[in-house]
Parts: sequence; C-alpha cells; structure tokens
Amino acid sequence: MVMGPLMLDLEGTELSRADIRRLQHPATGGVILFSRNIESVAQVRALLAAVREQRPELILAIDQEGGRVQRIRQGVTRLPPLAELGQRFERDVEAALHQARDWGWLMASEMLALGLDISFAPVLDVEVGRSNVIGDRSLHHEPQVVTQLAGAYIEGMHEAGMAATGKHFPGHGWAEADSHVAMPVDERALDDIGNSDMQPFKALASVLDAVMPAHVVYTNVDAHPAGFSAFWLQSVLRQQLQFDGVIFSDDLTMEGAAVAGGFAQRAQAALQAGCDMVLVCNQPDAADEVLDWLAHAGYRADQQRLAAMRARKAVEWDSLVEEPRYLSVRRSIQHFSEQSGE
Repeated sequence: MVMGPLMLDLEGTELSRADIRRLQHPATGGVILFSRNIESVAQVRALLAAVREQRPELILAIDQEGGRVQRIRQGVTRLPPLAELGQRFERDVEAALHQARDWGWLMASEMLALGLDISFAPVLDVEVGRSNVIGDRSLHHEPQVVTQLAGAYIEGMHEAGMAATGKHFPGHGWAEADSHVAMPVDERALDDIGNSDMQPFKALASVLDAVMPAHVVYTNVDAHPAGFSAFWLQSVLRQQLQFDGVIFSDDLTMEGAAVAGGFAQRAQAALQAGCDMVLVCNQPDAADEVLDWLAHAGYRADQQRLAAMRARKAVEWDSLVEEPRYLSVRRSIQHFSEQSGE
C-alpha cells in the first residue's frame, strides 16, 4: 500500500481494534507516539513492530526534543532542553557545536533503535522571551546561533540515519499565546520576520528533510495561520527558500488550527495550502472524520517526498547501547545535566 496524507496516534500501549482499523485505512500515512503509548523500551519496540506488521511503509514519529518535550523518558537518555546548548555556545563555541552534533546523533540513534523513523526535531524558533510554549525548547535568542547549533544537530541526526524536521516555520518565538489552547498572533512585517525568525529556516533549507509550520497568524503578511497559508508554504518556503522536502502540518486538533473549521476542513485547508502530511492527534473521532473525508477526496500524497522520511539506517538496540561512542556521549550528557542541575 502507498502512504496516505494523514499521521495519527494510537490509543494505548498495545494496538486496539480501532487502532488496527485506522492503520489499515489507505489514507493513513504515519503514526506518532505520545507518553500514554509508552511503558518501557521493550514495550515500545513491540508496539512499533506490531504497527509495522499492519503497514510496513508507514512513517513512525515522535517528539523527542529533550527537556520538557521528551515522550520517552525511561530506559533512554534524559536529554537536557536545547537551550542548554545555546548557553554552552556563549562560553565555548566549538565545544557547543561538537555537543550539538553528539546530542542529535544520540537522540536519533536511540529512536531509530526503538523502531521509529523520525523525531520532529530540531526546533528552529528564536527565543526572545515572549513565548512560554517555546522558551527553553529554543537553542538561542540569536538567529545566527540557532542556525549554527541546529546545523550541527542536524549533522548528528543525519549521521545516525534520521531525517530532520525544522519547526515551527516561519518562527513561533515572537507570538505569546500557546497554539495548543489559543490562536497566537504575530503582528510584525514580513521583512522583520524574514530578517530574524526565518533566518535559520532559510540557511538550513538545503539540509532539512522536512518543515513543520506554526499555528500562528502573521497578521501583516497573511490572514491565515502559516500552516494553512499558500503564501507561506508555496511562495516563501517552496519558491523563495527553494525547500523541496516534506511539509508536515502541526497537530490539527490544536486550538490554533480551529480557525479553519471542522477537522476535515482543517485537513483540506492544510493540504491545499501545500502540506504533504497532516497530523490529527489525541482525538480519535477527529482522525476518523479526516479519514472519511480523505476516502472521498481522492487526495494522493507525494510518495517520493514521504519515503525520504523513512529511516536511512538500521540501528539495533542491543548493539547501540554497547557502542563506545554511545556510552561516551550518554555519560557526557548525564554529566552535563548534573552540572546544570537538571
């Protein structure tokens, strides 16, 4: 079967009948794990293997940034927030860049060894002290530093065999509201956004494999949130930045997506604007609504783009945890966390 344009989630730690029904739907193209799906390393591996038995071609994803956004915490390395790399950069540039590459490699290696294809990382938002939902998820308050550290982090991910996803285009750091529960607004002019928040996306467009747009309305640029905006996704991202990778929507059940209407309308708006795959999470009825709509819409996802997000290298868990580099980087992160009080 080919991959459909919908990424959805699972009900629990094992596949339910409803999960299997949704996985077998031809409009499904991916699965994302959340904390409720996770009990242990062995259980996650078994769950993902069960998903693969149903649909081996699906993209299996997670958010494993580190800090407060790390879905798997037991049995894997506890990763510090990315802001710690920015603080290290201010003291020692070369050490921070080396560390960023190692962190990207280790995170990606662990997730690949569990059977996942991607973690939605790295965050490219610039932290300016306004957005609580971004905060220490951001690498730094200077776009140039974000670019350098994210570039090294992506190198590490690629070395491990994982595709990289930059988020949240064109930048969520200025908007104060949390798009999970409200509609964030950024009132700046296009030139102001382009000269600051968008710089990491512009500089890294050639090495990013995917981009996730923000549920933010940039009121002086377009009336639609970026993820529903053909201007942002087509005119700016595809044409101006010449990005040719996958565009994933952010979760369409978030409040920041509600302006587009019902769940099927949100999916339609995102796909028409230029998203290749849409995420519908934490509301099974919403996923069913979108699956029903897709079954009749005849929308076909770009198979070549989506296939590029699949794992590029097989990583075996038992071999990884005995690898000298893995042990060294893991000890380094643990030492770093102890020093910073994490």
